[in-house]
Amino acid sequence: MNLDFQNEVAIVTGGGTGIGQAMSKMLADKGASVAIIYSKSEKEVLDTLDEITQNNGIAFAIKADISADDEVKTMIESVVNKFGKINYLINNAGITKQLQFDDLDAVTDEIWDRLIAVNLKGTFQCSRAAAPFLRQNPNSAILNVGSIAGETGYGSSLPYAVSKSAIHGLTRSLAHALAPSIRVNCIAPGPVATRWWAGYEDKMNSLFGELPLKRISTPEDIAQTALMLLKAESVTGQILKLDNGQTL
Repeated sequence: MNLDFQNEVAIVTGGGTGIGQAMSKMLADKGASVAIIYSKSEKEVLDTLDEITQNNGIAFAIKADISADDEVKTMIESVVNKFGKINYLINNAGITKQLQFDDLDAVTDEIWDRLIAVNLKGTFQCSRAAAPFLRQNPNSAILNVGSIAGETGYGSSLPYAVSKSAIHGLTRSLAHALAPSIRVNCIAPGPVATRWWAGYEDKMNSLFGELPLKRISTPEDIAQTALMLLKAESVTGQILKLDNGQTL
């Protein structure tokens, strides 16, 4: 598969850290102009931009809260004004709350509202705002970042797992709604070595158990598969598990 992104424009939400950072750098390395969206991680985003530009890549950053629809619309307009088009949207931004899974009383309305607002509504709002511009370009695509927790129902917290399951459902619905002009797919990573699990390594090991491939994915592992899905012209509405055999 040809992973050439020359003269193409990609948006990566949550693109300054972890999986999103790996995607941003890999896209830029393969020729894409990358819009990196962030809400809090300014230092990490600036470091990412520096690394990309030092390697002769093209990127710029926009601060936006994807749970706020007006900020999402402004963000999309800024990308189009900067680059003139959008070819790909990667809905990577997400949040979690580390909770004891069986402690239902710890799940407050505030936790529910915030995780659903960012993880689910934010993904939808970005997709809705980008869709008119994606339709203008052949072979455009949206890639959502779900989680193996959305398949198993088990993860860092109950609301997180439910929100990711909803993203998997949203992927299928958007694939119907936006066909045939925009492909919509989702990746569902299992354990990935990111800052989310810093200090929670024992919990991670207990959640994921004995993995057949006996490895934890790196952000670069996930990014490489993400770029392949962006170019997979016969694939839409699919949830691809990247879980090192966890659900085998």
